[in-house]
Amino acid sequence: MVETRIKSNAEQAAAEQRRALQRRAFRRNQVAGLLILATAIVAWWLAHTNPGWIFPAGWWRW
Repeated sequence: MVETRIKSNAEQAAAEQRRALQRRAFRRNQVAGLLILATAIVAWWLAHTNPGWIFPAGWWRW
């Protein structure tokens, strides 16, 4: 049900601030989730690739 009454400026500002905090928390969680996903993909890729491609012979000698 939609509220049809006109809200005061203080109520509107408080609601806007709450939405901004929720949006910020949502974006933070979204970025954290994407970083975890990217880390998992890189870890899977490293585990399933040829070790010779990652560490070629003599890589430590420059």
